[in-house]
Amino acid sequence: MDRIGLVCRYIREHPYCTQRELAQKLDLSLGTINTLLKECCRRRLLAQGKSIANTYELTGAGDAYLDDRYQVDGALIIAAGFGSRFVPLTFETPKGLLEVFGERMIERQICQLHQVGITNITIMVGYLKEKFEYLIDKYGVTLLYNPEYSHKNTLATIYHAREVLRGRNMYVLSSDNWLRDNMFHQWEIGAWYSSVYMKGDTSEWALLFNKKKLITKVSVGGKDCWVMYGPVCFSREFSERFLPLLEDAYATPGTEQMYWEHVLMNHIQELEISINCQPDDQVYEFENLEELRSFDPKYQTRSDNKALELVAKVFQCPESEIHDIRCLKSGMTNNSFLFLLKNQHYICRIPGPGTELLINRSEEEQVYQVIQTLGISEKVVYLDGKTGYKIAEYYEGARNADAASDGDMAACMKVLRKLHDSGLSVEHNFDIQERIEFYERLCLANGGTRFEDYNSVRQKMDELLDGLRVLARPKALAHIDSNVDNFLILPDGTVHLIDWEYSGMCDPLIDLGMCAIYSYYKEADTERLMELYFGRPATNEERLVVYSYMALGGFLWALWAVYKSSLGEEFGDYTLIMYRYAKRYYEKIKKM
Repeated sequence: MDRIGLVCRYIREHPYCTQRELAQKLDLSLGTINTLLKECCRRRLLAQGKSIANTYELTGAGDAYLDDRYQVDGALIIAAGFGSRFVPLTFETPKGLLEVFGERMIERQICQLHQVGITNITIMVGYLKEKFEYLIDKYGVTLLYNPEYSHKNTLATIYHAREVLRGRNMYVLSSDNWLRDNMFHQWEIGAWYSSVYMKGDTSEWALLFNKKKLITKVSVGGKDCWVMYGPVCFSREFSERFLPLLEDAYATPGTEQMYWEHVLMNHIQELEISINCQPDDQVYEFENLEELRSFDPKYQTRSDNKALELVAKVFQCPESEIHDIRCLKSGMTNNSFLFLLKNQHYICRIPGPGTELLINRSEEEQVYQVIQTLGISEKVVYLDGKTGYKIAEYYEGARNADAASDGDMAACMKVLRKLHDSGLSVEHNFDIQERIEFYERLCLANGGTRFEDYNSVRQKMDELLDGLRVLARPKALAHIDSNVDNFLILPDGTVHLIDWEYSGMCDPLIDLGMCAIYSYYKEADTERLMELYFGRPATNEERLVVYSYMALGGFLWALWAVYKSSLGEEFGDYTLIMYRYAKRYYEKIKKM
């Protein structure tokens, strides 16, 4: 690191400082400071203070020396991630927009940057990107979208922002850091990574450095060590060396879940980046809601989060008694999180955006009321038929059914038979034709159905629907969403069937068809599934019906996935697999 630059910067920021003050602030000996001051004066970067003896001030050449080499051009703030350890707060609000002592974390950093004259700020957004839009008007920031935020880590984030960094001196910040004192400067003398000292074992990234404070080694985890923590400064020279390495790593398969610091760690000797040691209580990276609660007492009593407020109301307790909060699910139809209250774990389900258009929650509430006597569902503590919020007991040690296990699937089919044979009924039906037409309308209103042969496949599905009508199949209360993930097997072997959002009166064999396609079964697997359900080989009509529902179910969920993708949600090859079920089992039925 350029010590001449450090001396010039400190004197620029603190005119007329003494040698002793310089030595203390720069952590250098008085002898070293004296040598540096003489060199600065020789190069006419400094001059003796005119008004105060034994002090120094920058000359015009000193000003130019700082401005030309070390002036910070701007900041890149990373704010694209979900923040799963802060659910349920981050279901509604990105982590960087959470408040600490009444001030949003990202805004605190922006204001600190503004205080030292840094206003060229780019925010890398992804999850809930619209929430950050107001910052454009309030602070004049630029938003840059990371299209891979949902499935890649920060290596990809920096890759997509690389042109913001190239050829500039830039801060790289995390939106969810909280800095007690302003540690930013108008000038930065070289690249550095902020660091704090951690006692005991830590999973943070540990640093070794030499006498010149250059980082010589990075390792994941350590004990009684300095660790990566907080802001980073990319000098233009650092970026010139680093960005080609980053681009090579991005293009290498298998790096999707890497942090950008992996590249730094793998090339630390050639990249030349210094450690910027920070005192205790300066830099905060809150790991979870519990840490935030211990720091800002507001979160112990009032989080301003609908889900936590609901839990507190249902159980008649303060929010501070809700602990061990963990994300269980984010996306598809719902969000959900696990929490601990009075030595019992519960799951709270939060309906996803737009869910009210897709699911009738009052009908779901009616189903839960009707099936309670069967004892086959999860124990629901609270369900709101208007909002869809649900709280249910969590079963310790439970696991999902294994679609490849005959034992598991036999137990699951036994639960379905108990439901179908129960004689229980509700007032509403699940009409697969109506649902296909419904999702078809949604797709057409949001960019189309996307499949080139959609019209011909649609006609084939109509043939199958006509065939089922001719059979005049009986109706029973069916689950509809009989995915193996919705079958919970408890340690004692008890099986519970959960998530009854789509349930209604329908041909009971639809549950076999849906179970087969959700499990990605082939024909032989499906034949075995039917035998487990009936306790005997299926008849030709039963096979015809199950295969019809596999085709129709595949078609329905393909439309569902196309519609959801039009809203920005992607499910990989799920859409293609479901559409293939529609076509493949139509052909199977025609041969039958």
